[in-house]
Amino acid sequence: MAALTVNEISVIEERHPQIFHRPAYKRFWPLFLIAGTLLYLAYALWFFSLPQVLKESHWERLPLFLSQWISYDLQPEFRLDQPQITPKYPRFSALGENPNPDWVIRNPDGSFTVRIDGEAKSVTFDKTRATIVANGQTVPVSLTGGKPLVEGPVPDWVTVHDDEVVARMGFVGEVRVTVDRVKVRKRFLGWANFVFDTRSPFFGKSASEVFSLIVAGPELQPGTSNLALAADNIWNNAQWQHGDVWTKLLQTIVMAFLGTLLGGIVAFPLAFFAARNITPSGLLSQVLKRFFDFMRSVDMLIWALFFTRAFGPGPLAGSAAIFFTEIGTLGKTYSEALENIDDKPREGVLSTGANGLLVQRYGVLPEVVPIFISQTLYQWESNTRGATIIGAVGAGGIGLKLWEAMRTNSNWANVFYMVLLTLFVVFVFDNISNFLRRRLSRTLHDYNRLQAAQG
Repeated sequence: MAALTVNEISVIEERHPQIFHRPAYKRFWPLFLIAGTLLYLAYALWFFSLPQVLKESHWERLPLFLSQWISYDLQPEFRLDQPQITPKYPRFSALGENPNPDWVIRNPDGSFTVRIDGEAKSVTFDKTRATIVANGQTVPVSLTGGKPLVEGPVPDWVTVHDDEVVARMGFVGEVRVTVDRVKVRKRFLGWANFVFDTRSPFFGKSASEVFSLIVAGPELQPGTSNLALAADNIWNNAQWQHGDVWTKLLQTIVMAFLGTLLGGIVAFPLAFFAARNITPSGLLSQVLKRFFDFMRSVDMLIWALFFTRAFGPGPLAGSAAIFFTEIGTLGKTYSEALENIDDKPREGVLSTGANGLLVQRYGVLPEVVPIFISQTLYQWESNTRGATIIGAVGAGGIGLKLWEAMRTNSNWANVFYMVLLTLFVVFVFDNISNFLRRRLSRTLHDYNRLQAAQG
């Protein structure tokens, strides 16, 4: 292969300057992009004070919150300043009235033993002394002085305060000892009383016992079948409020459907007047497009805040917020779909002498309706998620219920229950929407092939 001379190389360079003499920004754009990204990340670290936020965050609370999503605790308290030591449970204990759990043991000498994790973690106490066992260690605590006194070395899982000794035993619970009381927190996996609450006659019975009572047992409430009674007890469970939660979930679904449907109905005719290739007035097209921009630029959450002030809290405010937002979103997507249609079918219908309405009916609608429906289905799916968020500001639905449960900061199992329900509904509607969009996409593809064959 012959080598090129210097003159030949110069001629080639002059002939193709875009290759051999590219501007600096074209040659070094990857380096500029990397440098810009690093500068932006550094700016974000400074602007949001991320190092300080990460340092001051209470990461130790995360395992506690997560554990409360999937577990519950029982907290018996034993007063040592009474004539006789007796366990006292919170008013709304998951054990119901007159609890007598097998892990609280009254010893023959009058002392008590509470097994927090079998015999491996427990506390035994009377009015003068408490013995805490955990992690293979035994910690005796004297209660005869003015404050509890740990006898011997203090392990790292025991914290001694001025008037209290706290023994943290991990996920299973903890023990708090003072001179006048012992308080135990014992944690269990699962959701307590999820099916029947403590008021139900089915409470505390095994699944086989409940089934036997429903099938062939005597009526627990005269005049009402056991099946109807069981269904009523589940629906009106005071602790989990299944009836109210499912009703609010249905409200969320209806809000999303109604708001999307009404938004699509209003946006449909307006989109024809906004499309440049269909409306005869350029001014009207611009006015409507700016109207769509305004309607969708105001976030759904802001609309929800506005309508809760106008109509009061409830699903009407949520439906109106979705409706107003969807007028802008669907109006924009519909008009853009109209502006990108193939003009040949419309010109063919127009050549027959048809009026403007018939031209749109037979020359435009067959091409855009599948796209309109696909876009509307996607928005409906998205609004099912959005309706949960706007419910938190008073717009009804399960979002309001979820926010109420979170505000107590002690009902995280109920929060997780509602989160799982919301995820399930979104998953179902996502799959339904995807299925319908695939079917519509195939319909549109077949229509285009038919049009091409006829053209």
